Amino acid sequence: MKDIRSIAKSKVLVLDGAMGTMIQQYKLQEDDYRGVRFKDHHSDLKGNNDLLSITRPDIIEAIHKAYLEAGSDIIETNTF
Repeated sequence: MKDIRSIAKSKVLVLDGAMGTMIQQYKLQEDDYRGVRFKDHHSDLKGNNDLLSITRPDIIEAIHKAYLEAGSDIIETNTF
C-alpha cells in the first residue's frame, strides 16, 4: 500500500462529504438510535449520530460506500 503523501504528490485526493446530511436522508427514528444495546437508556438518543456506528452500522457502511462509489479517495469516521 502506498503512503498517502506519495499519492497526494501525484493527484488531488478527494475527501468524502457531510455525514450528518446523509444520515438525515434516512429519516431515522428513536429506535434506530437505541438498537438493542441502548434500548432502556433513560433519555432520548435520536440525533446522536455517533451511536449509529453501533446501532445501525449498515447505514454507516452504506453512506461510506456511496462516497467511495462517487469517487472519494478518503472517507472519515462517523464521529461528531
